[in-house]
Amino acid sequence: MTTMRPSLDRAADLRTEAAVIDRLRAEATTRVIAVRQGRTRIVGGEVGEVSLLRVEPSQIDDATWALLGRDEQGSAILLAALPPEADTLDAAPDETWLGLRDLGGRLAAGETELLIEALALAGWLRDAPFCPACGGGTELRQAGWSRHCLVCGKEHFPRTDPAVIVAVESPDGERLLLGANANWGGRMYSCFAGFTEAGESLESTVHRELEEEAGVRLASLDYVSSQPWPFPRSLMLGFRAVAVDEDEVRPDGEEIIDVRWFTRAEIATALAGEGPVGLPGPASIARALIVAWFEDRE
Repeated sequence: MTTMRPSLDRAADLRTEAAVIDRLRAEATTRVIAVRQGRTRIVGGEVGEVSLLRVEPSQIDDATWALLGRDEQGSAILLAALPPEADTLDAAPDETWLGLRDLGGRLAAGETELLIEALALAGWLRDAPFCPACGGGTELRQAGWSRHCLVCGKEHFPRTDPAVIVAVESPDGERLLLGANANWGGRMYSCFAGFTEAGESLESTVHRELEEEAGVRLASLDYVSSQPWPFPRSLMLGFRAVAVDEDEVRPDGEEIIDVRWFTRAEIATALAGEGPVGLPGPASIARALIVAWFEDRE
């Protein structure tokens, strides 16, 4: 889950400077995070902590550019959003292209924050080249953080979609309810999640999603923490809830194909990577919610 204070200076004060990307690309201290098809380059071996590969701007040939922020020394960090066919940086043998799920738990907290920002912004730069109001072409402004429509003049910004994710425990607190998504083929169980609909509060979303997906009524719920999730540009808002009872849970049969109450012993086995049930990876708030519940009464 995220820390309370950001570790990255996003340098919002520079975004309105004319031609700021060109100026920063020319500075010797500026470094670049390259993203291609939702993946970035890393430095490090297969085991242990790795770090993001930061290259000089001159090493990138074809990219859409944006300002990510400043590092602790005050040097700029740029995003280079590469097209799918780009072969930039492919020559280095000791690095590879990896996504957020691949890197879960292997990056330091500040590096993870930077990667999520880079992936989310790169996705928007790739997916939203035209004005959603009139279909006209746009030009990038604010150092890659806005698009100005050249036809109707509207300004557009990267959207963030709120989604809830909930760890539901039994009334006695000794069991955790998890569901298996159809996309996982029944191999993995996780917390219940869903997007907030128009005109809906977060609390209403939690109650609706649990009733729709698992047939569960909730006696109480509490907000825990949030996590940005760049698939494509979501903000996961984590809750813990207590079910009214343990009876009559049922999957919706479409998105969720199975729901189960897990004991602490079963969760311990799954967290250790043993047994038939898999849990979400360490990059996700889902796993953090599960671990927090498990450790509460160890």
